Amino acid sequence: MNGEPTRDSNLQERTSQHGEARTSLRDKTGEGHRIRVFRGFDALPQFRHPVATIGSFDGVHLGHRALLDCLTAEARARGGESIVLTFDPHPRITLGRSEGLHLLTSLDEKIGLLERIGVDNVVVIPFDKAFSTLSGREFVERYLLGRLGIEVLVAGYDHRFGHDRIACDEIEKLGLPVIRVDERQVGGAHVSSTTIRRLVEAGDYAEAERLLGHTLRYGIPAGSSGQEVEPASGESARKRPLKDNDKF
Repeated sequence: MNGEPTRDSNLQERTSQHGEARTSLRDKTGEGHRIRVFRGFDALPQFRHPVATIGSFDGVHLGHRALLDCLTAEARARGGESIVLTFDPHPRITLGRSEGLHLLTSLDEKIGLLERIGVDNVVVIPFDKAFSTLSGREFVERYLLGRLGIEVLVAGYDHRFGHDRIACDEIEKLGLPVIRVDERQVGGAHVSSTTIRRLVEAGDYAEAERLLGHTLRYGIPAGSSGQEVEPASGESARKRPLKDNDKF
């Protein structure tokens, strides 16, 4: 239901007067950073000088980190809040293109990783057929500007918006400044969720972890969402074959 915070048994929640959840990982970092999680665009609070980015962020890999570091730095510089808008389910599932798709992280694991990075808020967009038909202009005007009051958008160098896939230049014409983040490479390798999924499927966990920037446990990031998971190590872990019911 829109407006309800996401829930997970590994997350501690405190509900505020706005109806959102303050969630905190049960981890040993001691940082005390708490992330607010919203589902949909109803019952949102008034954010303070919000800076946002949008995407699936599956795996929260090093390419994502370039965007997210820019996002949090810009929000701090403005004395504002950082917001990540992400999708549930993954857009490929709604659009009927999910054959062979093995996600690197569940929604709760993704939120846990975003919290550790220092993101202030996550808005989970229920990606249904109706939402998938929105034009880029409708999305920006109705949601980014209208519902969230975004002051700056952080986007990848090639990111496009809406079913008509409008570019960042068109977004700026609508009155929303855009900070573009260049492609991130690690050792000359392009970093993307697709690339990492292929490495995992091929059993190359070491290279997948190098591009992720964190440890995999059979395709699941160790320690995310407060789970105490031993890191993958040894030949048995590296060469373990994938099974149909494996969780990615």
